[in-house]
Amino acid sequence: MKSTFQLKQKVFITIVILIIARCGIFIPIPGIDHNSLYNSIGQNEIVNFLNIFSGGGFSTIGIFALGIVPYINSSIIMQILTNIVPELENLQKEEGERGRQKITQITRTLTLIWAILQSTAISFWIKPYVFNWNYYFITDCIIALTTGSIIIMWFSEVITEFGIGNGPSLLIFQNIVSGLPKIIVQYANNIYKKEILINFSILSIVFIAMLMITILVQEGKRKIVILSVKQLGKITEVNPQSYIPLKLNQGGVMPLVFASATIALPPYVLQILSNEKIKYILSLFSQNHALYLPAYCLLIILFSYFYSSLVLNPKDICDNLKKMGASIPNIRPGKQTIGYLNNIINKLTFLGSIFLFMIGIVPSIISNILEINYFRGLGLTSLLILVSVGIDTAKQIQTYIISQQYDNMME
Repeated sequence: MKSTFQLKQKVFITIVILIIARCGIFIPIPGIDHNSLYNSIGQNEIVNFLNIFSGGGFSTIGIFALGIVPYINSSIIMQILTNIVPELENLQKEEGERGRQKITQITRTLTLIWAILQSTAISFWIKPYVFNWNYYFITDCIIALTTGSIIIMWFSEVITEFGIGNGPSLLIFQNIVSGLPKIIVQYANNIYKKEILINFSILSIVFIAMLMITILVQEGKRKIVILSVKQLGKITEVNPQSYIPLKLNQGGVMPLVFASATIALPPYVLQILSNEKIKYILSLFSQNHALYLPAYCLLIILFSYFYSSLVLNPKDICDNLKKMGASIPNIRPGKQTIGYLNNIINKLTFLGSIFLFMIGIVPSIISNILEINYFRGLGLTSLLILVSVGIDTAKQIQTYIISQQYDNMME
């Protein structure tokens, strides 16, 4: 009974915070012609891409417009720095909880700096849509957006600590789900036309197939069986439960996010440049041009390897196996183990990145074949986030229930 009440309490806290975070997006910053802004940036690909993570915040410019974006950027920067700067690596690995608290504090400081930079850029970007653009407006805009971003960061930490699931992931999940009604309404207006009904049926089948494949790949892993010292005397009884799980898609959605953001830049760089040769070269990387798909595929592969190197370090795995007194059967500890793990991780990363690319281009192919644009609103980036967050949250709830049942049994 007690465990059920605690679970309900955690769910209640999570839902209330998500509702408040969603409402804050629609509290407008005064002094902006919001109608003109919304109408003019509707076709801006970069803004639409950022709206995935802010729930439309970059179209409305409310106090929570930046959303969780500065915190995510800061977390990624900290992941990179932790692998590069020895002092930070030592904080994470050797100093336990105290070290993790220091890294969290540095991440918060970076979030503040990043929020100030982004809000400053936004205050200049929206200049044509401001009634009275001056230094007072710039200051007010920076303070409002930065404060909103810090509040969202705090919300995410409260959800992680006192609620259910991972705070930042659930906030992004909510923002993506909030865009679904708009896509459904667009279909609903024409659903009774025969051609639209057929297209909708095809899209539904493709969507369900993509969802199933995405779940399978997100959960797919290569099990590297390990052998402990205790098992050396009975080699025929290797425990299949003792293994290192290496996921097929180590980077999750991040390689696709980076690749999509990078490939969306050439059309906007073209507007700034005046050199015709450079403009021609960059135009080849625009959508529906010769080098778009090869470049997109290459970017996904590169970012997959980059992010995989941040998440998994074969040397660290090898060191941990030594500490545990375990090894991989038929593989010598040390350099041979590191080489073996490197080889497997590289193969898995390549297969995972090809999967991301193949599924990533499905929305564009289907939209071009059926000559509709609705499906572009829910691409693979959104789908992967929805699937991974849904699976992780369900697992956390299940783990919490099992742990509470175990505690009750012990009592």
